[in-house]
Amino acid sequence: MPPRLTVVGSANLDLVAHVERLPRPGETVTDASFARVPGGKGANQAVAAARLGADVRFLGAVGEDSYAEEALAGLRETGVEIEVERRGDTGIALILVAADGENQIVVVPGANATVDAVGTGNILCQLEIPVETVEANARGADFFCLNAAPARPIDVEPDLLVVNRYEFELVSEGKLVALTLGEQGAVLLEKGHEIARAVPPRVSAVDGTGAGDAFTACLVVSHLEGRDWEEALRRACAAGAIAASRSGAQPSLPTAAEVDAILA
Repeated sequence: MPPRLTVVGSANLDLVAHVERLPRPGETVTDASFARVPGGKGANQAVAAARLGADVRFLGAVGEDSYAEEALAGLRETGVEIEVERRGDTGIALILVAADGENQIVVVPGANATVDAVGTGNILCQLEIPVETVEANARGADFFCLNAAPARPIDVEPDLLVVNRYEFELVSEGKLVALTLGEQGAVLLEKGHEIARAVPPRVSAVDGTGAGDAFTACLVVSHLEGRDWEEALRRACAAGAIAASRSGAQPSLPTAAEVDAILA
């Protein structure tokens, strides 16, 4: 049976402009291309987990506006079970992506700031929803993973904490901590001691928007499938690399077969 995972998190509509380079403060750049794609760290990770073979339930909130169905489209396409409240405005992310894959993101939370759902069983959360909701989910979960992004102080000790270098400075408490290091891969720490390390396969970077979400979802799903942490970390790095080699957040997220193939 596939592993069962509940994702409690954000769902956004991403408004994405592809530019040759990111603007400097006060500068205008032109000749951009534009796309609207489903996003939000919660929805991204739910879609990623489903593509990797998990049975996924998503709990969140969208607005009572025309953006709502666009924001949920990727979840529906991948067969995720959706339970959302509808209130206010759908969350929006304004994203600039440069030709070298670097990005700048501004998030307007909208309905995500009101998410109060609490799941059961294996739960994955991020910090684009209220801290109180994340803390409530941590208390009731059988297995709880927190991707502490965007970073802010929170009083939980998850079973698995996923952070990058900057997030690690604010949130470092976890029974296991997966620290992502970009092109250098990732390390897994237990009580501050390294227990596993992995390096991603080499790819041509196109858009890093969904890479962290692909990494987090793959690490969690691999663990729930019963793989050891070293293999799970290696697969997670591969999933992140594949996502970084494609445009868009949810469109870039790989399947389990694609992860297997790049590691073969």
